[in-house]
Amino acid sequence: MLDVLRLMLREEYRLHVSYSSPRVFFSMPAYVFAIALFFASTLPMMEASIPIQDMLLFVNAGIFVYGLSVGAFGFLGKTYLERRYGRTNFLVAMPFLLPFTFRRAFASMYLRDVLFYVVLILVPGLLGVLMSTLVVDYRLASVAAAFTAVLLSFLLGISFSFLVSVLYIRTRVAFLAMMLGFAMAIVAYGIGLIPLSLLLPSWGFQSNLRPLGDDLSAAAWYLAASLLASAAMATMAVLLVREAPLGKATKVKESYPRFFDAFRPARSLQALLSKEFSDMARSGGVSKMLLAYVVPLLLLSFTTWYVNNGLAIPVGFNTVFYAAMVGSFGIMLYSWIANQDAVDYLETLPVSVPQVIKGKLAAFFLLTVVISTSFVIAIALANQETRLLWLALPVLYVTTAFMVIATAYLTGLSPNSVLFNPSVMTRFMAISLLPDLGITILSFSLDQEPLISVAGIVLVLSVLLISTFFLYRGIQEKFEHAGFV
Repeated sequence: MLDVLRLMLREEYRLHVSYSSPRVFFSMPAYVFAIALFFASTLPMMEASIPIQDMLLFVNAGIFVYGLSVGAFGFLGKTYLERRYGRTNFLVAMPFLLPFTFRRAFASMYLRDVLFYVVLILVPGLLGVLMSTLVVDYRLASVAAAFTAVLLSFLLGISFSFLVSVLYIRTRVAFLAMMLGFAMAIVAYGIGLIPLSLLLPSWGFQSNLRPLGDDLSAAAWYLAASLLASAAMATMAVLLVREAPLGKATKVKESYPRFFDAFRPARSLQALLSKEFSDMARSGGVSKMLLAYVVPLLLLSFTTWYVNNGLAIPVGFNTVFYAAMVGSFGIMLYSWIANQDAVDYLETLPVSVPQVIKGKLAAFFLLTVVISTSFVIAIALANQETRLLWLALPVLYVTTAFMVIATAYLTGLSPNSVLFNPSVMTRFMAISLLPDLGITILSFSLDQEPLISVAGIVLVLSVLLISTFFLYRGIQEKFEHAGFV
């Protein structure tokens, strides 16, 4: 196991370095360190508006969701088994040739990503918070407790995602049952039937230690519960991995001609757009992509409801704010679409990188427009704010187009890897955070200063539209001479 784990860690490092460079790779922890240092140093100034308990809750919930996003080993392992990347392959596919089992390979993948992301993200964050103790009077014991809670939340998220993804590959009935149970647990917490510590025991650990509590025995119980739950989910996932993960070959009905006829209005993108949807139908990728898009939207819906109804925070999260957030979430689905199939073979075909990027963007908009619109309308009905839909829907469409096209401009066909480049991430945060922040601030004052707020939002949307136009045109120039290999 240790030998395979060591080789997988080296493989993961080489994969990331191949997309950038060792210098860029090792600058990522420095980037996280700087962000953690800044926010930890300025935390006392924010406590007047947001209590420390709510801040720690948001951090733990965010890290849990982050763990969910990186823990889909079942999906990833099956993709690696089915796909070769040029002349290379992944170690998880080697049990076909070498004397170790697929269960051992998947267990090593789990441990690899736990170690990889803890060292790359969580530890630099801890060091940044520790450095902030030079200027802010934090107790080291409290910092250690907060880091332990965050680590437990990450382990719970990554283990749960690992189990769910393996269940999806193994049996759809068990997958749906587990997702339904998880959704029911969230609803039960939302309406006050169960405490959050039962749903997320790492929060029970945090809430019973300083600065939130002082019950060491309860904290120890929640610590044990978190570790046991993570270990149990990871163990179940490994045991459920098939020793022949690919299973039987499946027959797929030819769909390209049907999509080609349907997308005739797309003109120059007709063939590429038809290929994207044909690939989704062939691989069954639509369900995974929509799951990756819909689940964060559901969590965002719950978060806005919880802040508005469960917390005593004087923040008016309305439908316009929600529409801007939904627009920002689109980059997740674009990442899935960009990574659904290898593109090396396109080097031999009469297509260019800009054409393929534009085809994937068209596929993204066709997939998301109905879903995102439905979510915004639903949240408007739930909050009794249908009067704001005339403004919320344009905010949704413009921010979605801007965020996704900006992502495509910055990262091309490799958003999952290129965004690890700190210089790219800095530019991405600059061009995405500022407009979102502007719309968010203006949306909070819609009821108090409607004319000023609406005028400000219209101005921001106008700037975003113009920027989107130039970014879309810039894709052609930036990637005109780029290759697929």
